[in-house]
Amino acid sequence: MDTPSSFQTDALIAEDIDAYLHQHQHKSLLRFITCGSVDDGKSTLIGRLLYDSKMIFEDQLAALESDSIKHGTQGEEIDFALLVDGLAAEREQGITIDVAYRFFTTEKRKFIVADTPGHEQYTRNMVTGASTADLAVILIDARKGMLQQTRRHSYLVQLLGIRHVVLAVNKMDLVGYDQSVFDSIVADYRSFAASIGIEQFTAIPISGFKGDNITVAPSANTPWYGGPALIAHLEDVEVDAAAAQAQPFRMPVQWVNRPNLDFRGFAGQMASGTIRPGDAVRIVPSGKTSTVTRIVTFDGDLDEAVAGQSVTLTLADEVDCSRGDLIAAAGDPPQASDQFRATLVWMDEEALKPGRGYWLKLGTQMVTATVQQPEYEIDVNSLEHLAAKTLGLNSIGVAEFATDRPIAFEPYAANRELGGFILIDKFTNATVAAGMIDFSLRRADNVHWQPVSISREDHAGMKNQKPRVLWFTGLSGSGKSTIANEVEKQLFLMNRHTFLLDGDNVRHGLNRDLGFTEADRIENIRRVGEMAKLMTDAGLIVLTAFISPFRAERQMVREMLAEGEFIEIFVDTPLEVAEGRDVKGLYKKARSGQLKNFTGIDSPYEAPENPEIRVNTVDMTPVEAARFIIQQILPLK
Repeated sequence: MDTPSSFQTDALIAEDIDAYLHQHQHKSLLRFITCGSVDDGKSTLIGRLLYDSKMIFEDQLAALESDSIKHGTQGEEIDFALLVDGLAAEREQGITIDVAYRFFTTEKRKFIVADTPGHEQYTRNMVTGASTADLAVILIDARKGMLQQTRRHSYLVQLLGIRHVVLAVNKMDLVGYDQSVFDSIVADYRSFAASIGIEQFTAIPISGFKGDNITVAPSANTPWYGGPALIAHLEDVEVDAAAAQAQPFRMPVQWVNRPNLDFRGFAGQMASGTIRPGDAVRIVPSGKTSTVTRIVTFDGDLDEAVAGQSVTLTLADEVDCSRGDLIAAAGDPPQASDQFRATLVWMDEEALKPGRGYWLKLGTQMVTATVQQPEYEIDVNSLEHLAAKTLGLNSIGVAEFATDRPIAFEPYAANRELGGFILIDKFTNATVAAGMIDFSLRRADNVHWQPVSISREDHAGMKNQKPRVLWFTGLSGSGKSTIANEVEKQLFLMNRHTFLLDGDNVRHGLNRDLGFTEADRIENIRRVGEMAKLMTDAGLIVLTAFISPFRAERQMVREMLAEGEFIEIFVDTPLEVAEGRDVKGLYKKARSGQLKNFTGIDSPYEAPENPEIRVNTVDMTPVEAARFIIQQILPLK
């Protein structure tokens, strides 16, 4: 058997995987995960698979024998778990924390296995490992039977769309290979699996440590078991590649290949279906249609391409198509929408901010998405639906969200590639959540843009001015409203058409239902931003005076408007000065605890980093600050 040229005990080097897979292209690839309760033997099982498949070099074996003496839990014998538990913290605690990926091969098939953590606090790690898996091996300690972690991981496996499940009842050697123990556990699991939608699974009695029913040969210790050994089952299970090919054609466009004036192709990896030259296709979401003329690859043109292949398609027509669009079968295109319901797995230390704008990445599509307050959170131990205002680290919930433009999608249950997405924090670039689209909202299909005859340019032209939003931000008492009022007075004298939206005034009507929690503050600014946008469509110069303490929401409003129309004006007044004024007595109430979530006291203010204009009322009078602002924004046409 060929072996890779290099292998590290803590991780496989990507180049070695690529080179090795290239040598074995005739073999199919199965990606699977191992999951279960703490100390059910996941890492030991993977170590045994690597050992039995002869994927360990002599120097690694020597190191393993040495580490088994220092850190192992099996006395003088080899502790196979140490092949996978690479983190020092894992070896000290005897648990798996991170997701460890390992590659091995047999005569029939190639495998990439992910060893996922068992602890509830590492749910996000388990979800990461399961996101690309075709099969899940759920381990149960024969001595303990089903535990809460078994239920939780089984639910996550079902949630993430893994349809092939192996129930590996491990440590059978510690219960004397008793068939009744095995049968009882299988019966309990069958009842639970049916309740969460797992229709079929394969149960195998094993001992990862002793090697029973791991390799192709059945174990003499379990003569009562007539099913396949684990490796034999993994080699023979049919993955969903054929099912993906049977679905309608879809290919997210990764990039437009234009090496010269004579060639224009659209490159991407096919998510589903098959395609041939001459097939009619539709660009989603634009709806433009054309016909495939060529299927181009590095090795030459193809007569046919199938799901999973990376190809470049050339079309008969010069249609508008770019990265993020989807090329689909013309007669059976996917849906496109901008409002959805989805299941979210929250992965960030900072909780979900309902109403805040996040980047949503689905395939090659990248849009801004705002998530509403969750409909409910799912207790993954009891499967109860719990009321929730937000989602914290490792929480799972169902929520509605909206995107700033329509995206092509399919429900996750039908297509994992086009139904699964991630959310990214716009400022930290951290992946904060993984999501699975359930369906688009009916109201998104029933609401359409109504064309109008008079454009925003017409409105602005009649007023002889360029629409702007002058966004004043600063602490309470900084002087925002006073300066904004003075700026409007001066603009009025210049015959400019303006409107001032003040924070207190808006809360008497439009936003009277909102409080001062972080979620309500975000919604307050979102509504004001939408109102300001409508007013700029009418050709007005809009002035807003809101604390607007969070950068993300100010950026959200900026993105609502055309380039150059949002002008951030930071009224940079120190806290002690603003508190010293305390015209409304709010700081006094906040200091005494009567007023909660007050900016600058028990709620943060995120000062602008690069505002277009910065003023203060320590060195300037309000009139001087207003004149300075007018000078900065002229000319207004």
